[in-house]
Amino acid sequence: MKRPILIHPDPRLKKLASPIIDLSDDLRALADDMLETMYAAPGIGLAAPQIGVDTRLIVMDCVKGEGETPRPLAMFNPEILAESDERSIYEEGCLSIPDIYADVERPAEVTVRWIDPNGAEKQETFDGLWATCLQHEIDHLDGVLFIDYLTPLRRQLITRKMVKLKKDRAREKA
Repeated sequence: MKRPILIHPDPRLKKLASPIIDLSDDLRALADDMLETMYAAPGIGLAAPQIGVDTRLIVMDCVKGEGETPRPLAMFNPEILAESDERSIYEEGCLSIPDIYADVERPAEVTVRWIDPNGAEKQETFDGLWATCLQHEIDHLDGVLFIDYLTPLRRQLITRKMVKLKKDRAREKA
């Protein structure tokens, strides 16, 4: 089931998400809903706080090439164990900040541990777009948005645009 995505500014996007204690069928269904929502948006990553759910769950799939096999990942309680000294810069966007993009510098490679939907602990090292997406989504779990890496002035301008967008959308629905 597709879920509505929260738009910045929303206080739920700035909260620290709660850890998952027990992996339940409801949480697995939530992960499926999040993947459906992410693909429909379209996006390459989505964190539970972006749909108003206070839990440490992210989904992602950075396979974008035509004819390539998708690799949907659902990660419960993901945590970065190590990051490279090497840095990379990607132009990031966010489903909670539509149509806004900015270059963000992050570690080029990260090693992450998480619980998969079957309850198994996984660990993998990611680089390139996957590493950037993972860090972006884990940031969401910690109440951090990609615009928090920008200058205060740029962040303020983007926030104003999002406030206007939310007002416009509310008017359209009325």
